Amino acid sequence: MAKASDIKNGNILRFNGELVTVEEFIHRTPGNLRAFYQARMRNVKTGKLVEYRFRTDEEVEICRVETNDYQYLYDDADFFVVMDNKTYEQFNIPKFLFGDAAKFMKEGMNVVVAFESDEPIMAQAPASVELEITYTEPAVKGDTSTNALKYATVETGVEVKVPLFINQGEKVKIDTRTGEYIERVK
Repeated sequence: MAKASDIKNGNILRFNGELVTVEEFIHRTPGNLRAFYQARMRNVKTGKLVEYRFRTDEEVEICRVETNDYQYLYDDADFFVVMDNKTYEQFNIPKFLFGDAAKFMKEGMNVVVAFESDEPIMAQAPASVELEITYTEPAVKGDTSTNALKYATVETGVEVKVPLFINQGEKVKIDTRTGEYIERVK
């Protein structure tokens, strides 16, 4: 167990039986009162924000988290199967840890996963992916005066908005956080 004074921004704590990541940690000394630490923490699983005041001598449990690069292999119901690139060991990672980026996951891509005592707690897909357009309507000639967009289906089955000049069979770069088109890949 560590003291509250050992906590730093970015640490992961076990707080009330849940894992939380410390977003903001401030030492306060108000007037003639005792000093305390004001912490703003986010629940790792639910994303809920928690605020708490720690006494300076209060004991906390700082968790040891291992973050590593893994290769995404395949989709298995509610899990993504990833492989450690060094040991070739495979792990089942719950899809919800990837958030909205899960729909852009393509086999063979590298992802980052954080484990706390053999339990996956955080997962992150790359910021952008290159995907091939499998279906889109052809552009209408002369309809390029504005910044018009059309729907296109990418190889993962997701529909995204792309500019009119993008055709079927071309590769595009997509932002996995927002699902927006970035650029055409040559």
